[in-house]
Amino acid sequence: MNDASRRSCAKIEQVLGQSPAFQKIDKNFYVVRQGSAYVYLLVSDWGADRSLVRFVAQLARGVEMNPDLALKLLRLNARLRFGAFGFVRDSSCVTFSHTLLGGDTLDEPEVLATLRDVALVSDEYDDQIVAEAGGQTMQQLLEESALASLKGELEHRGWGEA
Repeated sequence: MNDASRRSCAKIEQVLGQSPAFQKIDKNFYVVRQGSAYVYLLVSDWGADRSLVRFVAQLARGVEMNPDLALKLLRLNARLRFGAFGFVRDSSCVTFSHTLLGGDTLDEPEVLATLRDVALVSDEYDDQIVAEAGGQTMQQLLEESALASLKGELEHRGWGEA
């Protein structure tokens, strides 16, 4: 990790570190829960002396991408002030992301505005995408996973049905 990436990580931790919604996953990877959205922040080197801070939210998985949805997302990309929708084919996942230049130019208002806007866009469109093209929102997937984990723990302790 270069100096610009280290400074970017320090800035992110300074700005978001006191929030109960903030979690440091690795030295350059963070997660913040905003409403129903989970926004991932990934800091990466860009050359020897610069860095990038990528904000990514997964809106829905198991989506059946079709031409109508793809065109709708592209039209939205053209209207949004920043950020873009994307599609990860392997997991049939619709994402929304935006990247900032890190290092000395990264400041608190920029981090907070980007986090807020990525979360707001994600929260606004996740249910619409699922209604139109199937799949599950990330909130639904996490709740389902938490319930399955709790059920497994209860069964392990003999408190539930197998």
